[in-house]
Amino acid sequence: MELWVNCAKFVPMKLRLPIFIVIILTLLSMSNARAEDPEVAPSYAWGILQPLGLHTPATIDTMLYNYYRSAIPSAISPAFATTGNQASAGKNMIYMDQEPISPFFLKDAKRYWLPSEKDQKFYNTRIPMSLVSYNTGGGREIAQDYFKFLFSGNFSPKGQVGLKIDYPYSKGSYSNQAAKSFTWNLFGSYMGDRYEFQGYFNSYNALNQENGGITDDLYILDPAEIQGGMSKINPKNIPTNLSASRNRLAGKQLYMNHRYKVGFWKETYDSVYEDSIIAREYVPVSSFIWTMSYSQDRHKFYNTNSSDEKFWANHYISADWTEESTQYSSIRNTLGVALLEGFNKYAKAGLSAFITHELRKYTQTADTIPLSGPDRPEGLTPYPFEERLAGKASENLIYVGAQLTKTKGTLLNYEGTVQLGIAGPAAGEIKADGNVSTHIKLLGDTVSITGYGHFSNTTAPYLMNNFVSNHFIWHNDFGKTRRLRFGGILDVPHTKTRINVGVENVQNMIYFNEECLPVQAGGSVQVLSARLQQDFRFRALNWRNTVIYQKSSNEAVLPLPQLAIYSNLYLQFKIAKVLDVQMGVDMDYYTSYYAPSYQPSTMTFYNQNQIKCGNYPMMNAYLNMQLSRARFFVLFSHVNQGKLGGDNYFSIPHYPLNPRRFLMGVSVNFLN
Repeated sequence: MELWVNCAKFVPMKLRLPIFIVIILTLLSMSNARAEDPEVAPSYAWGILQPLGLHTPATIDTMLYNYYRSAIPSAISPAFATTGNQASAGKNMIYMDQEPISPFFLKDAKRYWLPSEKDQKFYNTRIPMSLVSYNTGGGREIAQDYFKFLFSGNFSPKGQVGLKIDYPYSKGSYSNQAAKSFTWNLFGSYMGDRYEFQGYFNSYNALNQENGGITDDLYILDPAEIQGGMSKINPKNIPTNLSASRNRLAGKQLYMNHRYKVGFWKETYDSVYEDSIIAREYVPVSSFIWTMSYSQDRHKFYNTNSSDEKFWANHYISADWTEESTQYSSIRNTLGVALLEGFNKYAKAGLSAFITHELRKYTQTADTIPLSGPDRPEGLTPYPFEERLAGKASENLIYVGAQLTKTKGTLLNYEGTVQLGIAGPAAGEIKADGNVSTHIKLLGDTVSITGYGHFSNTTAPYLMNNFVSNHFIWHNDFGKTRRLRFGGILDVPHTKTRINVGVENVQNMIYFNEECLPVQAGGSVQVLSARLQQDFRFRALNWRNTVIYQKSSNEAVLPLPQLAIYSNLYLQFKIAKVLDVQMGVDMDYYTSYYAPSYQPSTMTFYNQNQIKCGNYPMMNAYLNMQLSRARFFVLFSHVNQGKLGGDNYFSIPHYPLNPRRFLMGVSVNFLN
């Protein structure tokens, strides 16, 4: 498998298909060879809730449903603003799913392809488990490959180690658009009676070629007009704005969560022989927690073609080439003490208190711009500045907080976390998150109701106030951003209905304006969001739908598509009682709006009010199959190109989505 991944991009498409079929047959035979063995499924998986490392339920990627979606670059959400290629930059335009600007904003556009704390999973398996997945598509010039590997095994009933590898590689359908990333993740856990440990180490390296978009949208919208009557054009022959620019992101993260529990032994005696102990169980009363997280990120931007430099209006360091680097590191330590839920009948909830210290460091391109004289640049505000910007900076932040949880209740469960900044740039910050859920009987079914809320008053990230590069320099003094969100979720399993309604008010929102510079809105922006998930089924026919309505009170600051839809119509059935089949067509659609543009040198999405994108259905025809522990698919992505919806398949200005293409994939769950 590893050899295939390394060599696949050099194999012609006419040979890759039979080779791929051989791989499927080989993996199926290996899977079926164990079919007579007792099926021992992984016990469970969990994620971690910061800052104290509490467990949250997680899934294991072995489901047949929509397995093919892993090969679609725009499958992150029903409204995904992207440069079009797999593993490239993108932004989720469903507002309630967006994350705030991170301390290292230069990697935010690639967050969906990079590891993070919220995506980390741990597993407890009865026997070692390996998941091997690979999908491929396109010819040699537009090859798209994605390899995934996951291993997890228990070295004892309480201890586990694992390894995860992700390697997406795509040359792109258009010129100068190749993207790839390689991520590996080593993780482990130990859940003892007294001592618990969760930890992992992540490393990633990602490279993006940047083409700046196509030079003229007519190559997609009306190629005959721009080519003097020729109605067809090879996407690779469409000229692009940049030819020798690229971004590289690299980083690593070390995380350790230690918990020592103090409690007592609960003994169960034999009902006949009262002095005979038949079971002993350790009941924790309180625990002491130490969480340490270290992360390091580096961004580099290169442009080696002097003619490409005309793409940018400003050249503060060099007008002929660009080679710049920005680095960020953070080490965060949290100490906590917790009174645990359920150690006796009066302990109805868990209560924790913690203190966090974080040290952040920044290193940027050296500011060598003359402060006076004829060589001092003149141009867009806010530059020139009156003083030189520091190339290195550090921040010390201290927080205190508390967490209240109830997860074992039969009627009511809740979780709430409050964090206050008391020193450094964090002074005066407030972050509060909470949710409460209950179950009620309704029309013979159990209905789940959840309420959630969030309030924060946070300082702008350092790099939003201070940034140095060849094409963009800014020095701001942004105030704190305040957010208030609340909403509720209604889940009715009997009718397969889920409704999520929420509203958020944001004061002093930071966004990137038409000049690709960060600015802060002076007033408030409100967002109303309503999401309906409704599934239907009649025998083998299934129809799954997600409909999202969202309304921004200020489209100039926060442009959003008002309506986004994901719809999936398919047949699901068995062949010979052993082969599961899912066959159908799905669609992503969102209404027209002023989609954000993309700035390659800073990997940011910025507002514009000239071009609307959307009002186009992106449709895929697929065949998903599963035999024993092997899944495989064939996919005809963007099947409606030129047939339904017209040709305006731009996700963002000047960046068209991938044209129609054929892809295939296979995934096998090995139980060793």
